[in-house]
Amino acid sequence: MARPAAKDLTERELEVMHVFWDRGESSTAEARDALAASGTGLAYTTVATLIGILTEKGCLERTHHERPFRYRPARSYEDVARSLLGDVVERVFRGSREQLLMRLLDRKKLTKRERALLEDVLRRDQR
Repeated sequence: MARPAAKDLTERELEVMHVFWDRGESSTAEARDALAASGTGLAYTTVATLIGILTEKGCLERTHHERPFRYRPARSYEDVARSLLGDVVERVFRGSREQLLMRLLDRKKLTKRERALLEDVLRRDQR
């Protein structure tokens, strides 16, 4: 499988971003500990490398320049999710949101809650 383009986030990078989205500002050690608590045990150097990559990609920003360095999200969860989903729609479904919806809906029956959320979105879209 080809390595994702520099702007794309790998699965590991997304795991690290979820730590920062959940916790806000954190150090590398705090991020490593949060990952370990969620069942993803990575070495400190691996987490530091991932944080460096995420900083280069503009997803994290260093909050001060004294050790231990602390970082916070530079891109919101919503922004990253929208970008990744847009990429999936373009690459997999050739830009067809209809095809995406059809694939989502034929996987399994909607719950009452999911149906209500979808109906709410559709009502808002008509305003």
